[in-house]
Amino acid sequence: MNDIRKERLIIVITTLAGISCILQNWFGDWEFWVPAVVFAGMILLWIIHLVHRFDPSSRINLYFAFAAFLLFYHGIHDTSLFDISVSVALFMVTFTSADRIILLNIILAEYVLVMVIQFRFLVISNRTGMSAFDVMRIVYHVATVLTMYIFSRITVNRRSAEKELEDEWVKTVNENNHDMEDFLSNISHELRTPVNVISGMTTIMQKNNDSKELGSIQDAGIRLAHQIEDIQDYTEIKRGQLHIEEENYMCVSLVNNVVANFKAKHTKDLELIVDVSPLVPTMLKGDIEKLHKLFRHLLENAVKFTKKGGVVIRVFSVPHEYGVNLMIEITDTGIGMTRADMSRVSKGMYQANKERDRSTGGIGIGLPIVYGFVHEMGGFVNIRSTKGVGTTVRVSIPQEVVDPQPCLSVNDPSQKNIAFYIRPEKFKVPVMRDFYREMAVNLSTGLKTKMYYTGEKREIEHLTTEGVITHIFTGQEEYEADRAFFDNLVLNGFEVTVGVHEGSSDKVSDGVIAVPDPLYAFPVVRVLNGEYDCAGGVEERGKLCFTGISALVVDDEPMNLVVATGLLRDYKIFADTAESGQEAIEKYESGDYDVIFMDHMMPEMDGVEAMKRIRQVADASYRRPVIIALTANALSGAREMFAKEGFDGFVAKPINIAEFERVMKNVLPEEAVKYEGRDAQ
Repeated sequence: MNDIRKERLIIVITTLAGISCILQNWFGDWEFWVPAVVFAGMILLWIIHLVHRFDPSSRINLYFAFAAFLLFYHGIHDTSLFDISVSVALFMVTFTSADRIILLNIILAEYVLVMVIQFRFLVISNRTGMSAFDVMRIVYHVATVLTMYIFSRITVNRRSAEKELEDEWVKTVNENNHDMEDFLSNISHELRTPVNVISGMTTIMQKNNDSKELGSIQDAGIRLAHQIEDIQDYTEIKRGQLHIEEENYMCVSLVNNVVANFKAKHTKDLELIVDVSPLVPTMLKGDIEKLHKLFRHLLENAVKFTKKGGVVIRVFSVPHEYGVNLMIEITDTGIGMTRADMSRVSKGMYQANKERDRSTGGIGIGLPIVYGFVHEMGGFVNIRSTKGVGTTVRVSIPQEVVDPQPCLSVNDPSQKNIAFYIRPEKFKVPVMRDFYREMAVNLSTGLKTKMYYTGEKREIEHLTTEGVITHIFTGQEEYEADRAFFDNLVLNGFEVTVGVHEGSSDKVSDGVIAVPDPLYAFPVVRVLNGEYDCAGGVEERGKLCFTGISALVVDDEPMNLVVATGLLRDYKIFADTAESGQEAIEKYESGDYDVIFMDHMMPEMDGVEAMKRIRQVADASYRRPVIIALTANALSGAREMFAKEGFDGFVAKPINIAEFERVMKNVLPEEAVKYEGRDAQ
């Protein structure tokens, strides 16, 4: 029985005793003012219980004091000689559940006091003619109360001993869990260094030999790096040490990165539909890194258990006084879950179809991490699933609005009418066709444009003949089946856009716009706004480089230095190295570097101390180097911690190229950021 139920049982029995006392007062013609006091006391105790006023121990003390008052009032009347023992026994049994010996001692002392008063009544009333039977009854009652007291003490002592053992066991389990979490955290941190070396060296080797084997090694390294991060995230969630780092981000960029990563990693023959509401605010404030991880876990789970059909990503927002609730919804057409499965997914390490773990992969902590992230960000997770049909996971996360303008808009929407031509037979699972139609409708509504969705070629012919539409969006299969028809539409002034598959060797004709699959809000808006050229792609910006920048890489692991310098050379950065904090200080004193990449965990002098010493040297010579933490310490809150210490930026190892480029563009002056091929023109 839990504490609340025990407390409720005590107050119910105490209330019944109070009612009994009022009735006895009525029939025994006792003091007239007592019933009002008893009734008021019962009401007050129930109010205290229902509103949880005071702490549980104090509430028990109040119930006990009221019950002791009732017992004393009942016992001081001369008619209560032979029933006071029953009341004491009930009183003692009731408060045995409180597991406090002192309460039992007080009850016994009160019983002795009441019996003394009763014997005084006998003396005063000269009732010396008690029969032997009456004496035997009194002795029997006293013996019963003493026996009840002894057994109650034994019960309380036994429960106290059991609780001590349980507390000791819980403490031991918690210590073991903490030790295991320490072990997982430490081993995951140590594994990041060799994984970084493998990934970095593979990246360098691929520049000269882009073979399938090297690609497989790199994919395995990325997968291992993600699993190491997952272990770190999971241990932080279990310890309650998760930190939320908020920064401004653009919702469109978030979704674009998610789509790009999905296409790069998942080779299953699955459809991907991306339904992004154009009305989501342009810029929000939140933990962009955790949002990326959240997407990754949800998509990996969706793909893992989906053999045919596809995955649908929905992103929209719900306005609130604090900003918006960012809604992320992932739907798949996979194996689904039972109600029992859904009730377990948020309670710890869970993996569907455990008998097939090796075929489905994963370490079973994706959804618990999602729950931990979302709850820490103040949101909630909802799962809807039907066994054999599919699963939908919806996440709602409060976000601050920085720029309330819609994230996507079309110039002169009234002048642009859209037709989506997607043949229904291309979808292996019919429900995917409905998802695609819903995406098109939501997009048209958000952009305030007219939209026609059809799977029939003759309807496109009718719409173009009547001049109803201006833009046609279709898939690669539809275009290849009627290439001449679509090419002719282009010649007649219509804009035709084809969503082409990744790695496809088929080319579209001149004048036809080709965009990578999937067709979704962002590329559609760019086409409608004329930001895609007719050769079938976005204007090439050229290769990013930082020509003229000199860098010092500080790391006690020689292979990390090889990886980092190889990466920097690819961006036209001159790179020097140092294997300790002291060596870095000496090299900076005798040289001049624009950027310093500083490892965090180094012997003798860690990266934070070395950074501060270099700052002192720089201040003395009126220099201001950019110092970036380049470290395997990717625990939650690391970026914020390094920023507070004085670092200008943070890049986690293994190095993510996109993250590296983003940080460099943020910390370097604009004139240092160049693009080969474009800037040379």
